[in-house]
Amino acid sequence: MNEVQPRLRPVLYNLGAFQTAPVAITSAGRSYLLAANESPLGPLPSVAAAIAAAIGRINRYPDGEVTTLTGDIARWLGTSPERVVVGAGSVAAIQMLFEAVCDPDTEAIYAWRSFEAYPVLAKLAGMRPVAVPLRDERHDLNAMAAAVTPQTRLIIVCNPNNPTGTVVLRGELEEFLDQVPPDCLVLFDEAYREYVRDTSVPDALTLAAGRPNVVVVRTFSKAFGLAGLRIGYLVAHPAVAAEVRKTRLPYSVSHLAQVAAASSLRAEEELLARVERTVKERERVRRALLDLGWSIPESEANFVWLRLNGESADFATTCTVNGLNVRVVPGEGVRVSIGDPGANDTFLEVAAAYQRHR
Repeated sequence: MNEVQPRLRPVLYNLGAFQTAPVAITSAGRSYLLAANESPLGPLPSVAAAIAAAIGRINRYPDGEVTTLTGDIARWLGTSPERVVVGAGSVAAIQMLFEAVCDPDTEAIYAWRSFEAYPVLAKLAGMRPVAVPLRDERHDLNAMAAAVTPQTRLIIVCNPNNPTGTVVLRGELEEFLDQVPPDCLVLFDEAYREYVRDTSVPDALTLAAGRPNVVVVRTFSKAFGLAGLRIGYLVAHPAVAAEVRKTRLPYSVSHLAQVAAASSLRAEEELLARVERTVKERERVRRALLDLGWSIPESEANFVWLRLNGESADFATTCTVNGLNVRVVPGEGVRVSIGDPGANDTFLEVAAAYQRHR
């Protein structure tokens, strides 16, 4: 007798679940985590102490409205709490925005390749994902504007872009925003904002002035080193933020995450000094790769992108053998996070040996 299967959403059957590769470890026990764009440094002592002090309250539900941290973020950004919505990571904040805009037969536009969660979130929300190819590893804003239809509800600009690390500049973005219908939301995903050193790249919050359709998402996972606690936020026009806030799952932002994020904001100067070290390592790694003959786009994030096309899987395997955990995009390239100097040196040694034998 055939077993009757419960009816689930058809979209799920063709939707690949996010998977992380097994951690690569050499026979000597070495492993370098360069796949997930995490900070290579642990929490600051002051942040660790705040987390330790808060553990005694994990038998209680966290502040469901995230009131204190929302106010802290707003003061830090120089904006009002009514514009800030905190979520369990920037991906959760983006998902909340998708839930707020989705309707049958609506569309979400994004560059491709970009952050791999975008098409998944669009499909889960019941929207049509519209992927616009990159041009020279950068967002093709003219093509994205041309892709807008009356069904378009959301456009995503990842700046710096993941996985290429490339950026789009103020003039380009202002011209693009002028072409977008004012009732269509434009989301700027700025997960890597703290690593940007090109002064032509705007803080997207400055683009929101006079544009109620601009939303900015950021995270504490990268520069602030809280990836394991899952906390991020979005900033939007108060009317938009009020509706997005309704989509947040109750108590989804843990107490420890709220405490750690607030403590991190108080330690901003110390944290940004760490970020500067990562930026310097990024530049060192990229220069070394260029000297080795690799073609590497300029990155404003905490990773570099190697466009390897058909060689991507082979290079990733070589990295794995040497204990280097990197992010491979089959048929396209490999993204390598900037780690500590020792990990970066190991990666450069592997890249040099691979280049010699290509």
